[in-house]
Amino acid sequence: MTVELHRRDEAFLFETTNAEGLTVLADASPAIGGQGRGMRPMELVLASVASCSSIDIVLLLKKQRQEVRDLRVRVTGQRAETVPRVFTAIQVHYQFAGPQDAKKVERACRLSMEKLCSVSMMLQAGGVNISWTYELTA
Repeated sequence: MTVELHRRDEAFLFETTNAEGLTVLADASPAIGGQGRGMRPMELVLASVASCSSIDIVLLLKKQRQEVRDLRVRVTGQRAETVPRVFTAIQVHYQFAGPQDAKKVERACRLSMEKLCSVSMMLQAGGVNISWTYELTA
């Protein structure tokens, strides 16, 4: 797996492209000269936790014939106060819409966050405390 990064302006706007030509923009905080034209790198880490675990969960629920009409995920991270400002804790909250079996949803979330999600496993191995919750809505 390889991605390529290209600086897009005189400040901190970067465009990263994967082998299929898909792109993601990253930018620095306005406090240091960024322009808010892309996600900050640490936001991309949180987005990676959300998307990686959601792929696992949807696949697991589909195998169990559980309909997922909508899935929303809120990820919040706490960072160290000193440099490097790594994540020390991350909370993930899944919100499912559709007629699901609560036990199957909980099991899918647990399997993803404790065994399958490469991003969360990598962060936890680095000492990040990751917790998760879920809710079912009609």
